[in-house]
Amino acid sequence: MLIYKGVSSGDVVTIKLTSGEELVAKLIEETATQLKLSRPMVLTMGAQGVGMVPYLFTVDPEKEVRLNSSTITVLEVTDQSSAAQYIKATTGILT
Repeated sequence: MLIYKGVSSGDVVTIKLTSGEELVAKLIEETATQLKLSRPMVLTMGAQGVGMVPYLFTVDPEKEVRLNSSTITVLEVTDQSSAAQYIKATTGILT
């Protein structure tokens, strides 16, 4: 039997917003009212399939972003292959 541990600081997480957008980001901290995220990326559909682009284009990509918990419908750990794509897109490191 597997025991679900939820999400933890340092995990690459997938977030579905009430607006319908789906984000992938590194979770820095979770409080009762907000998430602190590093390098959030939004999923987008392109000619070659699903891709990731920065969620906020006008914010320094090194700055941690706070997201209000009331805008979140789903928060889960990202699957391994998508997390590897996210890490490659944000750091250039192949996992």
